[in-house]
Amino acid sequence: MKQFPRPVLFTRLRALLLVVCAIGGMQFAVSAMAAEAIDDSTPQKLIETSSRALLADLDANRAKYRKDITQLYKVVDTLFLPHVDVDFAAQQVLGKYWRTATPEQRKRFVTAFYRSLLTSYGDALIDFTGDRMKILPFQGDASQPRASVRTEIKRSNGASVAVAYSLRKDAAGTWKVWDVVIEGISYVKSFREDFGLEIEQKGLDGLLKRLEASAAKSGGKA
Repeated sequence: MKQFPRPVLFTRLRALLLVVCAIGGMQFAVSAMAAEAIDDSTPQKLIETSSRALLADLDANRAKYRKDITQLYKVVDTLFLPHVDVDFAAQQVLGKYWRTATPEQRKRFVTAFYRSLLTSYGDALIDFTGDRMKILPFQGDASQPRASVRTEIKRSNGASVAVAYSLRKDAAGTWKVWDVVIEGISYVKSFREDFGLEIEQKGLDGLLKRLEASAAKSGGKA
């Protein structure tokens, strides 16, 4: 697997993980557009239709969000959570520590991890435009329980970065995003390694307190 120095990796994650928000959900945008504009019947359609819906909302409200970033947090919170399998992603990030965590710790981590993503990438979402994202033809089998949707993101310097979204069907058979892979690097795996080191040093409660304090400081309680 291609490796990047950690600062480079997390710079890319910070710049590109915001697109998870762009594909992750549509509840807010649906209120402003026809519900039938969103199609989650296949992984590809979910990515395509939700991206268009969110970008339409951004174009209409970008100036408002620039004045009050917490309004964008609320939008991302509303449209991100329903279509991202946060519980599954959080479980994968905690890895072996999920098995030994108490139910209360698991609940706190799911919330804290999501709020951390929300506040970290919400700011960058303001400047994201549709011309920077290209969705490639789907090559998987939508009848299977897991799928990957490939895209390319154009950086400000003109270079293209390969970004693939990992989706799975939940218990209700609904497609949800749970990971994003940037040039072969999984954000779930990256956070697992990073958080794992912190847990070894400070314990799970230490990680939870840091994530919760960071979210509270940045106004991430949407």
